[in-house]
Amino acid sequence: MPKAKLRGGFSSTVQGIPCLIEVLMCNVVKGSSRADNPDDYYGYTEVEFSVRDRQGYLAPWLERKMTEDDRHRIETEIVNQHGERDDY
Repeated sequence: MPKAKLRGGFSSTVQGIPCLIEVLMCNVVKGSSRADNPDDYYGYTEVEFSVRDRQGYLAPWLERKMTEDDRHRIETEIVNQHGERDDY
C-alpha cells in the first residue's frame, strides 16, 4: 500500500507513541447573536483527522489506543493551527 501524501498534517503522540496527524477537515463557526438556532448562536467546531504512523501509513491500531485526552489535545491543536483558515 503506497503511503498517501500528508496534507495539513503535523507530528504528535498517541499514548506516548509518536505519530503523524492528517487534518481532513476543520470547520470553526463563530457564534452570532442574530442566529435562529442554538448551534449558530453559540458557534461550533467540526474536526476530522486520521492517525498515521511515522512513515505516513494509516494506523488504525494506533487510533484505537487514543484516549479522550489524546483526542481533545489533538483537536485543540488542529483548531489552533487551522481554525482561522477556510481551506480545510
